Amino acid sequence: MLTTWEKVLFILAVMASAYFGGKGFYNIYRAVVRGKPAPGRLDHLPERIGRALWLFITQQTVFKRRPLVSTLHAFTFYGFMYYLAVNLVDVLEGMVGLHAQGGWWNPYNLLADILTVAVLVGITGFMIRRFVLPAPELTFNPRVKLHEKVPAGIPRDSAIVGAFIIFHVGSRLLSKAAQLAREGADPYQPVASAIGRLFFSGMSEGTQVFLEHMFWWFALGSILAFIPYFPRSKHIHLMVSAFKLTFRPEKPGVLDPIDFEDESAESFGVARLEDFSWPRLIDPYACIMCNRCADVCPANVTGKSLNPAALIINERYEFNDILASFAAGEPSPRPLLEFALDADALWSCTTCMACVDVCPVGNEQMLHLVDIRRERVLMEGDFPAELQNAFRGMERAGNPWGIGQEKRLDWAKELDFEVPTTAEKPHPEVLYWVGCAASYDPRAQKIARSMAEILNAAGVDWAVLGTREKCTGDSARRAGNEYLFFQLATENVATLNEVAPKKIVTTCPHCMHTIGNEYPQFGGEYEVVHHSQFIEELIAEGRLDVKPLDRGHKATFHDPCYLGRHNGEYEAPRDVVSSLGFIIEEPDRTRDNAFCCGAGGAQFWKEEAEGAERIPENRYRELKGTGAEVVATACPFCTQMFESEAAADEAENVVVRDIAELVADELKKQKVYLGNSKPVLG
Repeated sequence: MLTTWEKVLFILAVMASAYFGGKGFYNIYRAVVRGKPAPGRLDHLPERIGRALWLFITQQTVFKRRPLVSTLHAFTFYGFMYYLAVNLVDVLEGMVGLHAQGGWWNPYNLLADILTVAVLVGITGFMIRRFVLPAPELTFNPRVKLHEKVPAGIPRDSAIVGAFIIFHVGSRLLSKAAQLAREGADPYQPVASAIGRLFFSGMSEGTQVFLEHMFWWFALGSILAFIPYFPRSKHIHLMVSAFKLTFRPEKPGVLDPIDFEDESAESFGVARLEDFSWPRLIDPYACIMCNRCADVCPANVTGKSLNPAALIINERYEFNDILASFAAGEPSPRPLLEFALDADALWSCTTCMACVDVCPVGNEQMLHLVDIRRERVLMEGDFPAELQNAFRGMERAGNPWGIGQEKRLDWAKELDFEVPTTAEKPHPEVLYWVGCAASYDPRAQKIARSMAEILNAAGVDWAVLGTREKCTGDSARRAGNEYLFFQLATENVATLNEVAPKKIVTTCPHCMHTIGNEYPQFGGEYEVVHHSQFIEELIAEGRLDVKPLDRGHKATFHDPCYLGRHNGEYEAPRDVVSSLGFIIEEPDRTRDNAFCCGAGGAQFWKEEAEGAERIPENRYRELKGTGAEVVATACPFCTQMFESEAAADEAENVVVRDIAELVADELKKQKVYLGNSKPVLG
C-alpha cells in the first residue's frame, strides 16, 4: 500500500521511536533494580505467572468495585490487547501489501471493528468522567500532601493519553472506512463500512487512496510518537501491572523482618526512594491513578491527610523528575516526607489492608507506610509521643498497658473455676492465647472469661501460659518498632516451642495473625485459629449444646480487618452468630469491603489524627443503621472502639458483644453448669 519513500520514512520513524522509548523503559528497569532485595517474591515463578496472567486477562481485580467504570476499562483494555495484533496487521498491509479481507480474516475483521467501537466508547466515558462531569473520587481533600507537579500533571497526562487513544483508534477506523469506500463494503466490518459509505463514497478514487494513506499514517504514526512518552505516562500501567501482579506477596499483611545482624546495613526502614525494596519501586509505575485505594482507606474517608493513592502518585511524579539520574545510581534529592506525605498521614494508617486488597494492580500502599515508620522509629526516634507509653510498657512489662506481669491472670478471678496454666498442664491439647487486651483491659477481660467458660463447658483439654505470656508485638511492628517486635517475638517463640501446643486458640485476630503468619520468621511454626473458628468447630461437633431459646433478634457482624482481609475468614463468625438464633443484617460495607474500627496499626495507643470525623464514629453509624439490636464483634479492640461509641450514643439501645460473650450468654440461659467438664442442661 505504501510507496517506497513512505516505507523508508516509516522505518526511520520506528527506529527513532524505539530508541527514545527504549531508553525510557530501560531507565525504569534500572531504577527498579536499585531497590533492596525482597525475599520470596521470585518463588514458585511459573505459578505466579499463571495466576497473574489469569487475573490480567479476566480483569477480576478491576471488577471488584465500580462496575460501570470497570466495564469502560474492560472495553479499553480488551480493545488495546487486540490492537497489538491489529497494528501488526496494519503495518504488514502498508509495508508488504497484505490484503487482510475474506476467508479466515473475516472473524478477525469483525472483532477489530467491534473492539474499535468499544475502545472509543470506553475512553470517551473516561474523558467525560475526568473533564466534563468530574468524579469526586478522583479528587483529593485539602489536607492531603501532593507533589508539586501532581495538580497540573494528572489532568495533563489524562488529556494526552485520552487524546492519543481516540486519535489512534479513530484514525485506524477512518483509514479502513476510506479503503472500504473504494473497494466495496465488507459485512464483517459493519462500522467501518457504514462510515465509508456515509463520508467517503462520493469521492474520487485518488482522494480515497490519499485519505486511506493519511489516516494509516495518523494511526501508526501516533503510536510511534507516543512511545517515547509512554514511560512517563500513567498508561504504562497497561504493561507494568502484569509484572506487579506476578510479584505481589502471597499475604501482603505479613511484614518482612529486618536482619539486625547484618553488619553492612547502614540504616533500617525507608527514608528515600532508593531505600524501598524493588517490588515497592514497581508500584508507582503500576499505579493506574484510579483512587480506589483512597475510596476504602478509613483515614481518607474520614477526611484525614492520608491518601494512599496520593502517596504512590507522588512517588511516581518524583520519579518522572529524577528518573535519568536515579537510574544512573545517583541518590534521590529529597526524603519521602518532603514530597510523598506528611507526618500526620504517616501515623494515620490503621494497617487495615483495604488499600492493598482493592488495588486492581496489586500495589502495596500499606507496606510503603510501614517501611517509612520503621525508619522514623529505628533511625530517628521520631514518632507520636503517645506511642512511647505503649513501647515502654511492652519493653518493661511485656504489654502495652504497662501493668505488671504478675497481674496477667487477674481476668480469671471472677470465674467460679480455676483456669489451668501450663505450669500445671505443660502440654495441653489447646493453648488459649489470651492476649494483652483480654488480660488487662476491663472490657476485654469479659471476653476472656466468656472464652474460658466455653472451653470448660465443651470439655476441652486447655490451658493458658499465665504470667509467661507476653505481648505478641503486633502494635510495635505495625508502628515501625521492629526491634521491639523482634525481642518480644523471639521470647514468645522460645516459650511456645517449650510448650509445643497442638493448637493455639486466640480471641484476638491481631495475635492470631502475628503468631500464625509472622512467628514462623523466628522459628515458630504453630497451628493458630481464631476463637470464632474454634467455637464453630465445637458447635459442629456437638460439644457445645447451643439451642437458642430466643430466635429472631437482629444482629450485625463487624468483620475485623485482621480476621477478614488479612486472613480471609468471613464465614465462621457469622455461622456462630446464626447458630444462636440471630438474623444477621449486613452493613453496606461488609466482608472484604468492611470498614475498619480504627484501632489497628497502633492507632489504639494514640490520639486519632485530625479529620472530618473519627473512624469508629463512621463505622458505628453504619452498623447502627442496619437496625440490629446487637453489634457482634470478634476482636477485643473492635469491641472497645464500638462500645465507646455506643456509650456516647445515649439515645440508642445497641448492645456491643464479642461472639464469645454471645455464646457464653446462651449457655447460661440454658442453665448449663459451666464448672463441669461437660455441659449439663437444667
